[in-house]
Amino acid sequence: MEAQAPYDPHQHSDKTVLRWSALTHPGRFRQNNEDAFLALTFDANYVQRLGKTGESNFERGDFVFAVSDGMGGHNAGEFASRIAVEKITELFPRAFQMDANRMRRGAADLLTELFERIHKEVGRMGQAYEECAKMGATLSLCWFRPGWMHFCHIGDSRVYYFPKAGGIKQLTTDHTHVGWLVRTGQLSTAQARFHPARNQLSQAIGAGNNTIDPEPGAVGYEPGDSFLICSDGITDGLSDNGLLHVYRDRPERFAGKNPAEALLHEAMEESGRDNLTAVVVEVLE
Repeated sequence: MEAQAPYDPHQHSDKTVLRWSALTHPGRFRQNNEDAFLALTFDANYVQRLGKTGESNFERGDFVFAVSDGMGGHNAGEFASRIAVEKITELFPRAFQMDANRMRRGAADLLTELFERIHKEVGRMGQAYEECAKMGATLSLCWFRPGWMHFCHIGDSRVYYFPKAGGIKQLTTDHTHVGWLVRTGQLSTAQARFHPARNQLSQAIGAGNNTIDPEPGAVGYEPGDSFLICSDGITDGLSDNGLLHVYRDRPERFAGKNPAEALLHEAMEESGRDNLTAVVVEVLE
């Protein structure tokens, strides 16, 4: 899907500032955390991992933020999500550099190829180690360039868009049978949130799948827009309206907390049954 900003994104400059906040937590009942997140900046010559919070412009390079939710016994899910985000750090700048040195492909093609390479690596590790057999992970990635956010996604983690004008829009599709039931009108979104099979994935990185069909897309942004990347532990606790309320209205009890902290703590209060991860990226005015 593509949604262009109200004005020409090419008018954006390297001075556009992004502010990000990120947080992950095992939840109220689980001992280990199978979620992982990534924040990095890169260009054709270097890559730098970023901290949980910060703000910067594009003078040093583009930005990538990602969330992965692992699955598999014997901590293999935790391993799978870590591999997914580490491979982004290793492969994305290399693919970007190779692409810059030859005929440029579209961002969707580059991201799809990246996801396929990560899928193969997780599958290879699953075959090499018995305790990692059929381990898998979701993966939702956002690549910010001046004026555009390109995303790619597989699984049931999500990417949301908070336009400056208001409202909330889920940019990604839930790759679950329940998600398909919603898309075909057989379930409402409210029913889907509490369906007993809502976490059964139809697509994932690894997980013994031979092939995957990643979902790429792009959104043109403007100052005042924001984006959320989150694992299903967040959306288990908060509906879309709940996310919008906490992000836009910031209840007084969250005074002093950054957006990711506020969303995660509210979701944990409402549910907390699963691991929770939230990454919020704001385009400053």
